[in-house]
Amino acid sequence: MAWLYLAEDLDEGLRAGDVAEIHGGEAKHMGVARIRVGERVQLGNGRGFVVDGELVVLERDRAVLNVHDARRLAEPEPRVTVVQALAKGGRDDLAVQVATELGAAAFVPWQAKRSVSRWDQKADRGRERWASVAREASKQSLSAWVPEVAPLHSTAQVAQLAADGQMLVLDPLGDTSLRHALDAGLVRNAGRITLVVGPEGGIDDSEFEQFEAAGARRVHLGASVLRTSSAAPAAIAAILALSGSWDSRFRDGTES
Repeated sequence: MAWLYLAEDLDEGLRAGDVAEIHGGEAKHMGVARIRVGERVQLGNGRGFVVDGELVVLERDRAVLNVHDARRLAEPEPRVTVVQALAKGGRDDLAVQVATELGAAAFVPWQAKRSVSRWDQKADRGRERWASVAREASKQSLSAWVPEVAPLHSTAQVAQLAADGQMLVLDPLGDTSLRHALDAGLVRNAGRITLVVGPEGGIDDSEFEQFEAAGARRVHLGASVLRTSSAAPAAIAAILALSGSWDSRFRDGTES
Protein backbone atom coordinates (compact mmCIF):
# COMPACT_ATOMS: atom_id res chain seq x y z
CA MET A 1 0.00 0.00 0.00
CA ALA A 2 1.28 3.51 -0.85
CA TRP A 3 1.42 6.25 1.74
CA LEU A 4 1.46 9.91 0.72
CA TYR A 5 3.23 12.52 2.82
CA LEU A 6 3.58 16.21 2.03
CA ALA A 7 6.83 18.11 1.96
CA GLU A 8 6.29 21.60 0.56
CA ASP A 9 10.05 22.09 0.01
CA LEU A 10 10.51 18.80 -1.86
CA ASP A 11 13.25 19.19 -4.48
CA GLU A 12 11.63 19.05 -7.92
CA GLY A 13 14.98 18.08 -9.40
CA LEU A 14 14.77 14.60 -7.86
CA ARG A 15 14.89 11.65 -10.27
CA ALA A 16 14.88 7.85 -10.06
CA GLY A 17 17.99 6.67 -8.19
CA ASP A 18 18.24 9.80 -6.04
CA VAL A 19 17.73 10.01 -2.30
CA ALA A 20 14.98 12.17 -0.79
CA GLU A 21 15.14 13.31 2.82
CA ILE A 22 12.47 15.07 4.88
CA HIS A 23 12.44 16.38 8.42
CA GLY A 24 9.91 17.46 11.00
CA GLY A 25 6.21 16.75 11.26
CA GLU A 26 5.76 14.45 8.30
CA ALA A 27 8.64 12.23 9.42
CA LYS A 28 7.08 12.06 12.87
CA HIS A 29 3.74 11.14 11.31
CA MET A 30 5.37 8.17 9.60
CA GLY A 31 6.40 6.88 12.99
CA VAL A 32 2.96 7.48 14.47
CA ALA A 33 1.39 5.61 11.53
CA ARG A 34 3.87 2.77 12.15
CA ILE A 35 5.32 2.95 8.65
CA ARG A 36 8.31 0.61 8.54
CA VAL A 37 11.64 0.69 6.75
CA GLY A 38 11.24 -1.17 3.45
CA GLU A 39 7.68 0.05 2.80
CA ARG A 40 6.67 2.04 -0.25
CA VAL A 41 6.12 5.74 0.46
CA GLN A 42 5.05 8.64 -1.73
CA LEU A 43 6.12 12.23 -1.13
CA GLY A 44 4.51 15.24 -2.74
CA ASN A 45 4.88 19.00 -2.52
CA GLY A 46 1.14 19.65 -2.90
CA ARG A 47 1.71 21.37 -6.26
CA GLY A 48 1.79 18.38 -8.59
CA PHE A 49 5.30 16.97 -8.02
CA VAL A 50 5.42 13.43 -6.56
CA VAL A 51 8.17 10.95 -5.84
CA ASP A 52 7.63 7.26 -5.16
CA GLY A 53 10.25 5.28 -3.26
CA GLU A 54 11.31 2.90 -0.53
CA LEU A 55 11.70 4.10 3.04
CA VAL A 56 15.27 3.29 4.11
CA VAL A 57 15.70 5.42 7.24
CA LEU A 58 13.09 6.51 9.78
CA GLU A 59 14.14 8.42 12.86
CA ARG A 60 12.17 10.59 15.26
CA ASP A 61 12.01 13.62 12.95
CA ARG A 62 13.87 12.43 9.85
CA ALA A 63 12.97 10.10 6.99
CA VAL A 64 15.01 9.03 3.96
CA LEU A 65 13.72 7.43 0.75
CA ASN A 66 15.41 5.76 -2.17
CA VAL A 67 13.54 7.32 -5.10
CA HIS A 68 12.14 4.82 -7.62
CA ASP A 69 10.09 7.29 -9.66
CA ALA A 70 9.58 11.06 -9.86
CA ARG A 71 6.91 12.79 -11.89
CA ARG A 72 4.95 15.99 -12.31
CA LEU A 73 1.19 15.60 -12.63
CA ALA A 74 -1.03 18.11 -14.37
CA GLU A 75 -3.70 19.73 -12.25
CA PRO A 76 -6.94 17.79 -12.85
CA GLU A 77 -9.67 19.36 -14.98
CA PRO A 78 -12.19 20.73 -14.66
CA ARG A 79 -10.73 22.96 -11.95
CA VAL A 80 -13.54 23.37 -9.42
CA THR A 81 -13.40 26.14 -6.84
CA VAL A 82 -15.93 25.68 -4.05
CA VAL A 83 -17.41 28.78 -2.45
CA GLN A 84 -18.66 27.29 0.81
CA ALA A 85 -20.89 29.30 3.13
CA LEU A 86 -19.89 29.13 6.78
CA ALA A 87 -22.01 26.59 8.63
CA LYS A 88 -22.46 25.52 12.23
CA GLY A 89 -21.59 22.19 13.81
CA GLY A 90 -18.50 21.62 11.69
CA ARG A 91 -20.58 21.02 8.56
CA ASP A 92 -18.40 23.39 6.56
CA ASP A 93 -15.29 21.48 7.70
CA LEU A 94 -16.93 18.25 6.53
CA ALA A 95 -17.75 19.82 3.17
CA VAL A 96 -14.09 20.82 2.73
CA GLN A 97 -12.90 17.34 3.68
CA VAL A 98 -15.11 15.37 1.31
CA ALA A 99 -14.89 17.88 -1.55
CA THR A 100 -11.09 17.69 -1.32
CA GLU A 101 -11.21 13.90 -1.52
CA LEU A 102 -13.31 14.23 -4.68
CA GLY A 103 -10.97 16.70 -6.35
CA ALA A 104 -11.86 20.29 -5.42
CA ALA A 105 -9.03 22.61 -6.45
CA ALA A 106 -9.71 25.53 -4.12
CA PHE A 107 -12.06 26.77 -1.40
CA VAL A 108 -13.49 30.20 -0.69
CA PRO A 109 -15.10 30.66 2.75
CA TRP A 110 -18.20 32.80 2.40
CA GLN A 111 -19.94 34.82 5.11
CA ALA A 112 -23.48 34.51 3.73
CA LYS A 113 -26.42 36.48 5.13
CA ARG A 114 -28.01 33.37 6.59
CA SER A 115 -24.83 31.79 7.93
CA VAL A 116 -25.37 31.00 11.61
CA SER A 117 -21.64 30.52 12.10
CA ARG A 118 -19.55 33.69 12.01
CA TRP A 119 -15.78 33.92 11.99
CA ASP A 120 -15.71 37.65 12.86
CA GLN A 121 -12.37 38.22 14.64
CA LYS A 122 -11.18 34.63 14.08
CA ALA A 123 -11.13 34.60 10.27
CA ASP A 124 -7.44 33.71 10.12
CA ARG A 125 -7.96 30.79 12.50
CA GLY A 126 -10.92 29.54 10.49
CA ARG A 127 -8.97 29.72 7.25
CA GLU A 128 -6.08 27.82 8.84
CA ARG A 129 -8.48 25.13 10.04
CA TRP A 130 -9.93 24.65 6.56
CA ALA A 131 -6.41 24.53 5.10
CA SER A 132 -5.45 21.82 7.60
CA VAL A 133 -8.58 19.81 6.77
CA ALA A 134 -7.85 20.10 3.03
CA ARG A 135 -4.22 19.11 3.53
CA GLU A 136 -5.05 15.96 5.50
CA ALA A 137 -7.81 15.01 3.05
CA SER A 138 -5.35 15.39 0.15
CA LYS A 139 -2.94 13.02 1.85
CA GLN A 140 -5.67 10.48 2.55
CA SER A 141 -6.87 10.56 -1.06
CA LEU A 142 -3.33 10.42 -2.52
CA SER A 143 -3.85 13.71 -4.33
CA ALA A 144 -0.84 15.41 -5.88
CA TRP A 145 -2.53 18.79 -5.46
CA VAL A 146 -3.52 20.40 -2.15
CA PRO A 147 -6.44 22.83 -2.53
CA GLU A 148 -5.86 26.50 -1.84
CA VAL A 149 -8.02 28.20 0.79
CA ALA A 150 -8.79 31.86 0.16
CA PRO A 151 -9.47 34.52 2.81
CA LEU A 152 -13.05 34.98 4.02
CA HIS A 153 -15.21 36.54 1.27
CA SER A 154 -18.27 38.76 1.37
CA THR A 155 -21.13 38.25 -1.09
CA ALA A 156 -19.85 41.08 -3.28
CA GLN A 157 -16.39 39.50 -3.39
CA VAL A 158 -17.87 36.11 -4.29
CA ALA A 159 -19.83 37.68 -7.16
CA GLN A 160 -16.58 39.00 -8.63
CA LEU A 161 -15.34 35.40 -9.00
CA ALA A 162 -17.87 34.87 -11.81
CA ALA A 163 -15.40 36.57 -14.14
CA ASP A 164 -13.05 33.57 -13.81
CA GLY A 165 -14.76 30.79 -15.75
CA GLN A 166 -18.35 29.84 -15.01
CA MET A 167 -20.09 30.29 -11.66
CA LEU A 168 -22.78 27.75 -10.78
CA VAL A 169 -24.94 28.51 -7.75
CA LEU A 170 -26.62 25.47 -6.20
CA ASP A 171 -30.33 26.16 -5.75
CA PRO A 172 -32.86 23.37 -5.04
CA LEU A 173 -35.51 25.53 -6.72
CA GLY A 174 -33.42 26.38 -9.77
CA ASP A 175 -34.97 25.84 -13.22
CA THR A 176 -31.87 24.23 -14.73
CA SER A 177 -30.30 20.96 -13.64
CA LEU A 178 -26.54 20.66 -13.36
CA ARG A 179 -26.62 17.91 -15.97
CA HIS A 180 -28.55 20.05 -18.44
CA ALA A 181 -26.20 22.99 -17.89
CA LEU A 182 -23.23 20.79 -18.75
CA ASP A 183 -24.80 18.73 -21.54
CA ALA A 184 -26.32 21.74 -23.28
CA GLY A 185 -23.04 23.64 -23.27
CA LEU A 186 -24.47 26.35 -21.04
CA VAL A 187 -21.27 26.35 -18.99
CA ARG A 188 -18.69 28.67 -20.52
CA ASN A 189 -15.04 27.73 -20.04
CA ALA A 190 -15.93 24.43 -18.37
CA GLY A 191 -12.26 23.93 -17.50
CA ARG A 192 -12.79 26.36 -14.61
CA ILE A 193 -15.95 26.18 -12.54
CA THR A 194 -16.83 28.12 -9.41
CA LEU A 195 -19.44 26.26 -7.36
CA VAL A 196 -21.40 28.27 -4.78
CA VAL A 197 -22.98 26.46 -1.82
CA GLY A 198 -25.26 28.27 0.60
CA PRO A 199 -25.65 27.90 4.38
CA GLU A 200 -28.22 25.86 6.31
CA GLY A 201 -30.91 28.50 5.82
CA GLY A 202 -30.31 28.81 2.10
CA ILE A 203 -29.13 31.66 -0.09
CA ASP A 204 -30.90 35.00 0.32
CA ASP A 205 -32.76 36.44 -2.68
CA SER A 206 -30.52 39.51 -2.69
CA GLU A 207 -27.47 37.23 -2.91
CA PHE A 208 -28.96 35.33 -5.83
CA GLU A 209 -29.54 38.67 -7.57
CA GLN A 210 -25.89 39.72 -7.12
CA PHE A 211 -24.61 36.40 -8.43
CA GLU A 212 -26.91 36.38 -11.46
CA ALA A 213 -26.04 39.99 -12.27
CA ALA A 214 -22.40 38.88 -12.40
CA GLY A 215 -23.24 36.09 -14.87
CA ALA A 216 -23.77 33.10 -12.56
CA ARG A 217 -26.29 30.35 -13.31
CA ARG A 218 -28.59 28.76 -10.73
CA VAL A 219 -28.64 24.96 -11.00
CA HIS A 220 -30.19 22.12 -9.02
CA LEU A 221 -28.94 18.59 -8.40
CA GLY A 222 -32.28 16.81 -8.47
CA ALA A 223 -35.34 16.35 -6.31
CA SER A 224 -33.44 15.99 -3.02
CA VAL A 225 -32.45 18.97 -0.91
CA LEU A 226 -28.94 18.29 0.37
CA ARG A 227 -27.25 19.61 3.48
CA THR A 228 -24.62 22.30 3.08
CA SER A 229 -22.02 19.65 4.01
CA SER A 230 -22.99 17.28 1.19
CA ALA A 231 -24.02 19.62 -1.63
CA ALA A 232 -20.55 20.48 -2.94
CA PRO A 233 -19.26 16.87 -2.87
CA ALA A 234 -22.38 15.69 -4.71
CA ALA A 235 -22.00 18.41 -7.34
CA ILE A 236 -18.29 17.72 -7.85
CA ALA A 237 -18.97 14.00 -8.27
CA ALA A 238 -21.62 14.82 -10.88
CA ILE A 239 -19.32 17.24 -12.71
CA LEU A 240 -16.48 14.71 -12.85
CA ALA A 241 -18.80 11.93 -14.04
CA LEU A 242 -20.54 14.06 -16.67
CA SER A 243 -17.28 15.53 -17.98
CA GLY A 244 -15.54 12.14 -18.13
CA SER A 245 -12.80 13.35 -15.79
CA TRP A 246 -12.81 10.36 -13.42
CA ASP A 247 -10.11 8.74 -15.59
CA SER A 248 -7.68 11.62 -15.14
CA ARG A 249 -7.41 11.44 -11.37
CA PHE A 250 -4.12 11.02 -9.53
CA ARG A 251 -3.88 7.24 -9.59
CA ASP A 252 -3.78 6.92 -13.36
CA GLY A 253 -0.30 8.42 -13.47
CA THR A 254 -1.19 11.00 -16.13
CA GLU A 255 1.67 13.46 -16.48
CA SER A 256 1.73 16.97 -17.80
